Amino acid sequence: MTSNNSSSNNSSLDNRSINELDAVAQAELVRSGDASPSELVEAAIARIDEVNPVLNAVIHDLRERARAEAADPALPDGAFRGVPFVVKDLDGPLGGAPYHNGNKLLKEIGYIAPTDSTLIAKMRAAGMIAIGKTNTPEFGLQPTTEPEAYGPTHNPWSLAHGPGGSSGGSGAAVAAGMVAVGHAGDGGGSIRIPASANGLVGLKASRGRISLGPDEGEPWNGFVMRGVLTRSVRDSGALLDVIAGAVAGDPYAAPSRHGSYANAVTTDPGSLRIGILTSAPGGMSETHPDCVAATEEAGRMLESLGHRVEVSSPDALAEDLLT
Repeated sequence: MTSNNSSSNNSSLDNRSINELDAVAQAELVRSGDASPSELVEAAIARIDEVNPVLNAVIHDLRERARAEAADPALPDGAFRGVPFVVKDLDGPLGGAPYHNGNKLLKEIGYIAPTDSTLIAKMRAAGMIAIGKTNTPEFGLQPTTEPEAYGPTHNPWSLAHGPGGSSGGSGAAVAAGMVAVGHAGDGGGSIRIPASANGLVGLKASRGRISLGPDEGEPWNGFVMRGVLTRSVRDSGALLDVIAGAVAGDPYAAPSRHGSYANAVTTDPGSLRIGILTSAPGGMSETHPDCVAATEEAGRMLESLGHRVEVSSPDALAEDLLT
């Protein structure tokens, strides 16, 4: 569905060709002069216009703002200069844009966020351009994306299904090729569930790896993390290089990594001991056989790469600790 690599001759690149690239490849187009930030933004707008009326992933259109930023010579010359992205309407504000958290009251009063979250500020400092805000369940409290305030979002692979949640709007937008990157957040699976449902890469980073500032420190007693949804592992690594790092006031700070996450993607980690879960933590619900089969298949693939894989149910997930 998508490609990681840009062509050596991009003079005939059309919108579809641009939209099929991951963010690293899109940024390379700008660095090489084969495309401008404005061309990347227009390609994203064209795709949003094509598929969003059916998917309902983007609920706040920021195209004119994005066009102005793309045309501005002062657009930061960072690692992802000119690459458009979408912002989840929860888990971190985008200054000057609606911030409704899937809530009807906030929608009715037309609340506008005054400032960027630390994560969004870092993405914009890298040259990325916010092109829209995406749908989310009310206050992120459901694993599905169908708030009364904005209606349901549909899965681009099957319109009869949902994209998961709570970062379902971002997941659907990235999977549908509107953008290569979607801002997201995760407490109980809100990055990982949409990644699974939409065939994407979704990493919930360790606590303290990505700042939740300046407005939050430890929501859900430290369970909630911020991050991104992408279509390639290398995008997730390169973006983690951009967004990782604590700031003054953060209650947690994960140890700094020696070297880049982007380079780690292509570095042999050696043989790892990896635990997999084939049942719901604490027996909270029945696990679908398809999910068990997919997990076991992933385990076999990891074993084929030389890793030690064990079915594991840590004591921390025991029933008496979850109820």
